[in-house]
This record gives sequence, C-alpha cells and structure tokens, in this order.
Amino acid sequence: MVKFKIPETITIEEFTKLVNDREVKKKPRDRMAYLLAFFQALRVSEVMKLRPEDYDPNTKLLHIRQAKGSKDRKIPVAPECVRIIKHLPLGTSAKDKGIRALQYALKKDGIRILNKDLHPHTLRHSGATYYLNKKRWDIRQLQRFLGHTDIKITQIYTHVNPEDLTTLMWG
Repeated sequence: MVKFKIPETITIEEFTKLVNDREVKKKPRDRMAYLLAFFQALRVSEVMKLRPEDYDPNTKLLHIRQAKGSKDRKIPVAPECVRIIKHLPLGTSAKDKGIRALQYALKKDGIRILNKDLHPHTLRHSGATYYLNKKRWDIRQLQRFLGHTDIKITQIYTHVNPEDLTTLMWG
C-alpha cells in the first residue's frame, strides 16, 4: 500500500497577501511565477519552460510541453493569469534567474510575509487544493489539470481543512 503525506498548502487569502505584497509587486517576474504556479497548479520546471506560443487565446488553452514523464497536456488558463501570459518567457538567457533563484525568492517572501517556509511545489499543492475544495472541481477534472496518470496521486488533495470542519460543525 502506498502512503501519501498531506501536502503543505496555503489558503487563497494567504496567497493573495503574498502576491499583493509591495515588495513582491516590485519583482514582476517572481510574482508572475507565483501566479502561474498557484492558479495553473504548475511545477516550477513547467513555469520556467512556458513560452508565449504555448497559449492559444482562441481556445484559452495553455500547452504544457514535456512535463514530468515527458508528457504534454493542454489546460485552461485561469482568468487570473490571462494578462500575464503575454510577458512570457520567464527565463531566456544566462543572466535570468533560474529555478533555484525562484525557490530562494519564494522561501524568503513566504517567511517575510506569511511566516511560512514556502516552496514552489507548495503553490502547486495550494492551487490544486483551491480548485478541489473552494471551486468544487471533480477529482477527475483535477487529475487531468495536474497531468497525473494515476488518480491515487490526485487523491492526496482530498484532505479536508480543519477550519471547514469546524464551520460545518458549528454552522
């Protein structure tokens, strides 16, 4: 039997506080990466590979090329990300920040703004949890969006927020 640990996540309110922070707004590249990682539930490597031609404005689909397992997938672009797509790519030359620099920036911003140790995958987990629990997506829809081949991997996002249980219990 395969056991999965419940992933660390942040709420949409915490994420909004993060991306609307004055210092984060001064770093548009980092802010854009955070938005894509959360609302598109992308891995950091997928964020860094995105190019303007990966977005089709007619279908509103984003083509994720050669993701984990060398798989491609097409996913809808979140309304929160439509305007930033035109600013891709995030990294095009040796002087651009790489994945490690982005990880470091998020860690620093997470501690400073939310007092939490954030990683890019935390944003992917948080986005997936947001779609499942707040937007009420079906588990199969989320599986397709995340690019998982096995539904068991997607099921780690079905955890229930303790605050939601308290609300249910106390009305």
